[in-house]
Amino acid sequence: MSVSASSKLSKTLREQYFKLPQGNAVQVTYVWIDGSGEGLRRKTKTLYSEPKTVQDIPEWNFDGSSTDQAEGSNSDMYLVPVSMFRDPFCRDPNKLVLCEVLKYNRKPAETNLRHTCNQAMDQAGQSRPWFGLEQEYTLFGIDKRPYGWPQNGFPGPQGPYYCGVGADRVYGRDIVESHYRACMYADVKISGTNAEVMPSQWEFQIGPCEGIEMGDHLWIARYILHRVCEDFGVMATFDPKPITGNWNGAGCHANFSTEEMRKEGGLKYIEEAIEKLSKRHAYHICVYDPNEGKDNSRRLTGLHETSSIHDFSAGVANRGASIRIPRQVGQDRCGYFEDRRPSANCDPYAVTEALVRTCILNETGNGQKVAIK
Repeated sequence: MSVSASSKLSKTLREQYFKLPQGNAVQVTYVWIDGSGEGLRRKTKTLYSEPKTVQDIPEWNFDGSSTDQAEGSNSDMYLVPVSMFRDPFCRDPNKLVLCEVLKYNRKPAETNLRHTCNQAMDQAGQSRPWFGLEQEYTLFGIDKRPYGWPQNGFPGPQGPYYCGVGADRVYGRDIVESHYRACMYADVKISGTNAEVMPSQWEFQIGPCEGIEMGDHLWIARYILHRVCEDFGVMATFDPKPITGNWNGAGCHANFSTEEMRKEGGLKYIEEAIEKLSKRHAYHICVYDPNEGKDNSRRLTGLHETSSIHDFSAGVANRGASIRIPRQVGQDRCGYFEDRRPSANCDPYAVTEALVRTCILNETGNGQKVAIK
């Protein structure tokens, strides 16, 4: 299996330097979303006292022409810290900080979807929207082949891999466990993980989170995953259909509830929200992947535990529906529902904003419709 050259450098030797005292200095790593809407970038600044809140971290800037976010003639972009985490790579007192990106005129960059999401969350605050996102991903070697797959040919058919145990069923667990522990150290709200249906495919869950916190925690969890994979010399892809053929795709299922849904008799409000969602299917498909439905069209085929991208459906315990009501929720008549349409490479700010605008703020119409081929 092909791994990156940098992963072969001695981690023992590196640890010698990490044991050196750093005095009063603190490393703060600024993390932001680049012009692709999917990639993450980072750079590090030294502060001379440990920041206690995100307000203690100064704004910074970067060259937007090198991240596909600005022209070279006017390339400075602002990094505005919005959420702070412990740094699991450099460890305490060092920090990770997620940033919004603003253009030269202080307006949000095109891929800064947090800005309008935060506005929607403020408007919907009294409903106390809770989210839990199930992030699926696939491990690849740098040879662009799924990690652990035979160099010539394919592994056995799907079946034994989901939540699997054993060297012939599970590939890359060390990466998964390291990511889990790193997220816990960082105070990311990671709530679980499991091996998925396709070999080398995994999932972690973030939540429950309220409001804007959901997007912040998922983006930092993705950053931590990429950094852990870097140490192991492999890659994580969020491609919704990384391998064509009779293999499961990768989604980012969104679990959603309001305070009314979580209370006794809340099933009524769940059903009302599903009715609203049924009338805005095209709008949600458009925002549930960064390429306005084109990525998801490879995944939402009606096969491999997905619904058809062309049709809206809902059902209790039905993993082939657009919206699944968990069986326990049907029995308790309160709780939450799961929107299974978002792709693995979705922007969680776009997904959570869309759910709030449709289900709480009662926005209507399909918005920008897209032609799905």
